[in-house]
Amino acid sequence: MIRLVNVEKFYDNGPTRTWVLRRINAEIKDGEFISIMGPSGAGKSTLLHLLGMHDTSWSGEYHLMDHPIHKLKKKDRSEIYKRYFGFVFQSYHLLDSLTVYENLDIPLSYRNVKKSERDSIVCDALDRFNIVGKKDLYPNQLSGGQQQLVAIARAMIAAPKIILADEPTGNLHSSQGKEIMEMFKKLNDEGTTIIQVTHSEVNAAYGRRIIKIEDGWIATD
Repeated sequence: MIRLVNVEKFYDNGPTRTWVLRRINAEIKDGEFISIMGPSGAGKSTLLHLLGMHDTSWSGEYHLMDHPIHKLKKKDRSEIYKRYFGFVFQSYHLLDSLTVYENLDIPLSYRNVKKSERDSIVCDALDRFNIVGKKDLYPNQLSGGQQQLVAIARAMIAAPKIILADEPTGNLHSSQGKEIMEMFKKLNDEGTTIIQVTHSEVNAAYGRRIIKIEDGWIATD
């Protein structure tokens, strides 16, 4: 499903080159649940954003199914992202000018779902995540945990083929975190590919494979 070949990323600071990712070679099969672990600054989130096509300044090859991502223009990458991915950002990335309801509606509109169907799907998601009472509020009126729940609901709402999650339960109470991980497990059992970055051994154990990154290199897989 996903194949990375000699993927690298660095920053130039004057005469000094700082490497973030080094010779990343990996294959991820359809339906896998992968946990990416490693110390802070190891390159975990950078790799996740590269997979999600938010970061384009890297070298190497990235193959997604039959799409050579490394050869595609930004617009084409964006279309593929909207079609296949849901992303849970560590810092939420909700749109401040939109209500909770409208934030959840956006991924469905990208997929050209009819308005009547969108209304039904959004209402189901609001109910599933126990945020019905927040639907008309804006992100800045929510707590960090509530924003995280909305961000997770948004990532899952359009039933994406791949979910990328950066510390998905970092701002949730332990009971909420466990509930979210159980949701991820259920989605994975139903065929969704999930790739999460986590520091939590408990969350990592939900995955069937752990990739450890150290200083930009894959240390173990």
